[in-house]
Amino acid sequence: MVDTLNQLRETWDPDRQYGEYAFVRQPQTFPDVTLRAESAEAEPPILMGIELKGWYVLAKEREPSFRFRTTPGACADADLLVVFPWVFDNVVSGCPQLFAPYVEQARFVAEYRNWYWQYEKESKGSTGQISMATPAGPYPSKSDQIADKPTEDRGGNFGRIARTKIMDDFIDDLLAQDLLGIRIEYWQRFLSIFSADREAEAISRQLDRIADKAATKGGGLTASEVLQIRDLFAEIAEILAYRSTTQQSSK
Repeated sequence: MVDTLNQLRETWDPDRQYGEYAFVRQPQTFPDVTLRAESAEAEPPILMGIELKGWYVLAKEREPSFRFRTTPGACADADLLVVFPWVFDNVVSGCPQLFAPYVEQARFVAEYRNWYWQYEKESKGSTGQISMATPAGPYPSKSDQIADKPTEDRGGNFGRIARTKIMDDFIDDLLAQDLLGIRIEYWQRFLSIFSADREAEAISRQLDRIADKAATKGGGLTASEVLQIRDLFAEIAEILAYRSTTQQSSK
């Protein structure tokens, strides 16, 4: 990411106003990437930061699982939270394929997360209270305490940004895209069928449900087309089952 951003200088700095600045990775603290001056005398020393997250779209959880707990006071106005969804281009193998990222102001996300936890979240036995970190300002050091902490979090879900619903529209639009001619939503549901040991009959019922739902959302698919979708999923299931059996017998 850092190399790519620096190679795209003509895009984000066409007039060369920030010639002494370059994107730099900084591990183990917020944010992951900063646009930092190469000269120690430059003012300001940092122009912006980017907190990077990845999301494997076909994971069985069906939503981004990353946590973002950074307190709003540690976020500068220009800092961004950027989430890159990705899959394998052949679904279960191949090269990583990136989709357009989710991009939002980091401070806004931190403030929204806290508001959601205190006033919107429905959870039994949770008070919704948060102990706020008090950093000196943006761009903290590794030793600074910058994570907000709930007074009670039995499920460990504080910071699960996808569960605040702030990403709902982005996730819905992404899952509506096609991968090898099939909506990502259906790939997710299909692969989740094999997340646990299930009988063949139960798998068959699940495949029928996916095909029926595809027909409902597909804008009037014919019965023949629905059957083709079902048969395609069944064929993929047989391939996956064969691969699993082959791998086990070779051990």
